[in-house]
Amino acid sequence: MSETLLKTPLHALHLELGARMVPFAGYDMPVQYPLGVLKEHLHTREQAGLFDVSHMGQIILRGSDAAQALESLVPVDIVDLPVGTQRYAMFTNEQGGILDDLMVANLGDDVLFLVVNAACKDQDLAHLQKHIGSRCEIEPLFEARALLALQGPAAVTVLERLAPEVAGMTFMQFRPVTLLGEACYVSRSGYTGEDGYEISVPANAADALARRLLAEPEVQPIGLGARDSLRLEAGLCLYGHDMNTATTPIEASLLWAISKVRRADGARAGGFPGAEAIFAQQQQGVARKRVGLLPQERTPVREGAPIVDAADQPVGEVCSGGFGPTLGAPVAMGYIDSEHTALDTPLFALVRGKKVALKVSKMPFVAQRYYRG
Repeated sequence: MSETLLKTPLHALHLELGARMVPFAGYDMPVQYPLGVLKEHLHTREQAGLFDVSHMGQIILRGSDAAQALESLVPVDIVDLPVGTQRYAMFTNEQGGILDDLMVANLGDDVLFLVVNAACKDQDLAHLQKHIGSRCEIEPLFEARALLALQGPAAVTVLERLAPEVAGMTFMQFRPVTLLGEACYVSRSGYTGEDGYEISVPANAADALARRLLAEPEVQPIGLGARDSLRLEAGLCLYGHDMNTATTPIEASLLWAISKVRRADGARAGGFPGAEAIFAQQQQGVARKRVGLLPQERTPVREGAPIVDAADQPVGEVCSGGFGPTLGAPVAMGYIDSEHTALDTPLFALVRGKKVALKVSKMPFVAQRYYRG
């Protein structure tokens, strides 16, 4: 199986570290190391964890029209994105469905830096080339660069030993940084709810940088298992699970990610695919919405579990679920009929024929600790 899977530049290091490898988005990826998912999760919350996210797609857009061109594909303010800042965005389709979610950074000099999801990167590249390829230069960096995520409260202590300037960065700032003599891009962001950094590094320098970071006493390697439980506790969506082409930003509870200037009453309203459908939902409401769910017993509820009300009537489905090690209890997210989305609404998940009591909960389940200065 692994013969047909793609490998990141850190593949040999994962094997050396004793990782259990699994197929993920076409890559052979580490799901856990000998420490185990529970301890990896808690270590990231308490100190610092190093994640290989090189399977993600990195893309450069260049040209004086690049920002306006990209803005025609996303419901986000790209034109006024400050240099040295990144923003969360979504590609939408004509129905308002989400094609992918991504990060966009402004490098200055008419250069934008995008990070898209691994499973979507080829279609995202084709989408960009089809719709804005005549307006700006599009350069995929899929093979050229690796991506590391250093996450947790000790991440700043660790990374500033290599580059003191990173300590002054705040959440969602983005800048070129030289690490071990290599030209890297560093953002103060991540996918765990913790403070931390994501580091774009030349592929041929990734192994040396990863080993240098892992040599620091605060750092442990962390696999996909803990990455999933960390992002779930932080209430963060995973594309293909918590949103897809049949889900709109309003249904996904992502209205906050639609820039005010691009909303129906904004200065640059609409102009992105599905704008009218999304604005109509914003005004009229939606039939279902993504909410947090707290199981009221120890049984974890998993993706796909049906959700019913007290009268056993179907009201939704779990989209992500598992055990939250920081909480010491199961957590989940699901799409629920809008009349059942009020906080503390009692519901039930059906797990192997058994009803597991749930309560609708606010998210995040664990407080986010991004560094905002």
